[in-house]
Amino acid sequence: MFAKNVLNLKEACEFLGFKRSYVYKLTGSSILPHSKPNGKTIFFEKAKLEEWMLSNPSSSFSYKKNLASSYITSKRNKTAKP
Repeated sequence: MFAKNVLNLKEACEFLGFKRSYVYKLTGSSILPHSKPNGKTIFFEKAKLEEWMLSNPSSSFSYKKNLASSYITSKRNKTAKP
């Protein structure tokens, strides 16, 4: 859908699925990576937007459960007396 590497504000809003006002809020708070080469018009690198969208991942419950189970099992093996 977006073959361009650099997006303007309207395209970035469509790409992110956010309203214009929310994107302005994120850029004004320096949360969303952007460029303002002439001090007015905002541009976004598509790759940086994708990286930002995928930041702070959350693991699934089953993954966390398996991780906890492995941790408990390893602790039991270390504390068990021979």
